[in-house]
Amino acid sequence: MTKKQIDWLNMLFLPFAHLMALGGLVWMVFFHFSWGTLVLAAVMTVFSGVSVTGGYHRLFAHPTYKAAWPLRAFYLFFGAAAVQNSALRWSADHRVHHKFTDTDADPYNIKRGFWWAHIGWVLFKNPLRADLSKVPDLQADALVRFQHKYYLPLVVFSLGLLPAGLGLLWGDPVGAVLVAGFFRVVFQWHATFSVNSFAHYIGNQPYSDEISARDSFITAILSMGEGYHNFHHRFQADYRNGVRWYQFDPTKWWVWTLSKVKLTSDLRRTPKRAIEAARQANKARLAKTQTA
Repeated sequence: MTKKQIDWLNMLFLPFAHLMALGGLVWMVFFHFSWGTLVLAAVMTVFSGVSVTGGYHRLFAHPTYKAAWPLRAFYLFFGAAAVQNSALRWSADHRVHHKFTDTDADPYNIKRGFWWAHIGWVLFKNPLRADLSKVPDLQADALVRFQHKYYLPLVVFSLGLLPAGLGLLWGDPVGAVLVAGFFRVVFQWHATFSVNSFAHYIGNQPYSDEISARDSFITAILSMGEGYHNFHHRFQADYRNGVRWYQFDPTKWWVWTLSKVKLTSDLRRTPKRAIEAARQANKARLAKTQTA
């Protein structure tokens, strides 16, 4: 196994962000509670959340549908606000995860342990990291290239300057930065990280037990529908994660709704017969294993 080198930027920034998030709770409880700040945090959580799930993941990493440029610009701005790297880097890493799931080449390999998959992997540099030249489809998008080039300024603006400026409108710039900025970001980190950890550790495997990915309703709630991870790994070209009508997948509903106003198009769906065939094949394989 390749020796890991510490990524000092992440090693220092992640604890700092968690302390700032804790400071946001203290600020709201003991110093200055503000409904304006709370609403701003909620709005930015939804916008940034869907930009990671619907944008970074289901549009850029897996081109499961097409999006008009205003929507792509929205995803890229609020995706930067989630502080999970540029869409180009995030998507490249995620494609490697799918290609090499559960191996040493997998950036967040669950076989290295729960905490490695959850957060440990971001604290170390990975010499096996994806070569960005190998994602030419994303490189061809001028908006994606722009966000990648100016990712850090976008983070500074969306994490600090924007919340502070809006917070001035109701007299709480400090609280806005701490709560709508840092507390929101830390919450979203762990929501995304839960897909890499919990959804490869706890849950059902109705479509394939050949890899660690699992379907988890709890993870789906935390991550705006990304918890149906066994389905996603089996059918990664599908714009849905929660394929059944009762499964909690607000990102699916968001993408479908936007298709009605022509902001999204060419939504890719796996045929029902292929989904059912995978379920039955997995059941047969499990039954054969149990009787062997």
